[in-house]
Amino acid sequence: MRVFVTGASGFVMGHVARALLRRGDEVVAYVRSPERARSLGEAGATLARGDLSDGSAVRAAMAGCDAAVHGAGVYEVGIAEDARSAMYEANVVGTERVLGAALEAGLRRVVHVSTIAAFGNTRGRVVDESYRHPGAEFTSYYEETKFRAHETALKYAAHGLPVVIVQPGQVYGPGDHSGLGAQMRQAARGKLPVMVFPDLGLNFVHVDDAAQGVLLALDKGRVGECYVLGGQMATLRGLIDTVARVSGQPRPRLTLPMGILRFASRIRPELREIVSSADGVTFWAKDDKARRELGYSPRPLAQGIAETYGRR
Repeated sequence: MRVFVTGASGFVMGHVARALLRRGDEVVAYVRSPERARSLGEAGATLARGDLSDGSAVRAAMAGCDAAVHGAGVYEVGIAEDARSAMYEANVVGTERVLGAALEAGLRRVVHVSTIAAFGNTRGRVVDESYRHPGAEFTSYYEETKFRAHETALKYAAHGLPVVIVQPGQVYGPGDHSGLGAQMRQAARGKLPVMVFPDLGLNFVHVDDAAQGVLLALDKGRVGECYVLGGQMATLRGLIDTVARVSGQPRPRLTLPMGILRFASRIRPELREIVSSADGVTFWAKDDKARRELGYSPRPLAQGIAETYGRR
């Protein structure tokens, strides 16, 4: 199968592209910078230069493909107002372009990579795929754009596109260069001085499990259906405690008081969104459906952390 993949120079989608190559699929990786994706080309992928803003380039790169996995986008929380249009263009309009091109090309199969964050703040509840974001209040502009991209994918499913939607949780593992990944690396070295947002609730999934879930959805997912790809739900405090335990390091002894962060967010606008997306927020959803229908089987958090940050 020849698969068109967006976002393949990134963390999660890079693992997806390599997993496809390992099992013998052809991969057309649509990337802004072939230089950044050089190792993927060396692994056997065809690199197609382009941007999500260029619909003609998307269609040209997709020509001759049997399927597509769309996971490209902008992930950032705490952006300035003047950066919102670029995020909307990438996450929402870009999704419209890719899925529209897939429908036009008559692809047999499409996977749209959404996120558990598209559900919004679950306020301590553990939801499933039947839950819908109220659509009125968002913890961040990223959440809003991913919600709107998710709705776009559902719209295309209703109009005949054979699309399956997957919703990974908070992905971690080797090569994670996110802010949370940096905290985990510090904790694994015993160098994390203070914990921030200890009650933030996430569903942590190892990157290899998330990639495998995408492939399972490509092969077995029911058209028009959504599948949560989780691993294990925990708070940020529970995550850092697990990292410290498996790496043999002491836990951070200090927690930054929320009052300080809330006060600082009044002075520094870029902090407001970070606080609103993490202060007592939970992004919790269960993956029972993916386990039942796809055979999805993610590893426990302690195992994934040990494989990534355990004692060397």
